Amino acid sequence: MITKLPRWVEYGAFVLALVAGLVNAIGLLGFQHQSISHLSGTATLLGTGLVNADVFAALHLLMILVSFLAGAVISGYFLRSGALKLGHNYSGLLCLEAALLFGSIFFLTQGASPGHYLASIACGLQNALATTYSGAVVRTTHVTGLFTDLGIMLGARLRGEEFDRRKATLFLLIIVGFIVGGTLGAVLFAALSFYALAIPASICLLLALSYSTYRAKVRA
Repeated sequence: MITKLPRWVEYGAFVLALVAGLVNAIGLLGFQHQSISHLSGTATLLGTGLVNADVFAALHLLMILVSFLAGAVISGYFLRSGALKLGHNYSGLLCLEAALLFGSIFFLTQGASPGHYLASIACGLQNALATTYSGAVVRTTHVTGLFTDLGIMLGARLRGEEFDRRKATLFLLIIVGFIVGGTLGAVLFAALSFYALAIPASICLLLALSYSTYRAKVRA
């Protein structure tokens, strides 16, 4: 159970989910209506593309999957542990995520596929920043698993087991953050097109700065 969850974990998870919701909404609305922050739909489209013998589309979708994996590899290499802890250098990876999103703007505004791949790398990197915290799975770029975990927890509560309110709060914050991000993404895309990706990129930079400041303050 999460009994001593630091507030920075909850705040950070909410903001990262908001970033993912922003990026995914912009991708869905602007680039062939494909998701960016999660891969279930993309993997399904890849399967249908292979059946329909659409080689170009299948290759593009495969590149999106590989790009997301590459982002997770980057996080895995630098963090060396999936457990969420204050000592990790999340700031550097958040800055890299921001750079990838800024880079994706350059390509997407020209209708070039590499923009989608860079955004997918950014989401894979973010999703792998922290995989677990005190036994709770922390994923910030999609919410399917969170709804599943909440359902399991509620079912266990109906069976008479103790309900971990803190874990449920964390999951709900991520879900709400993702939905709010999607809403903002739709609004911003209507006004700024792909330049709207500068917003989640800037949020990543601010979050990196906030984390570095907090980390230094705790060490002091």
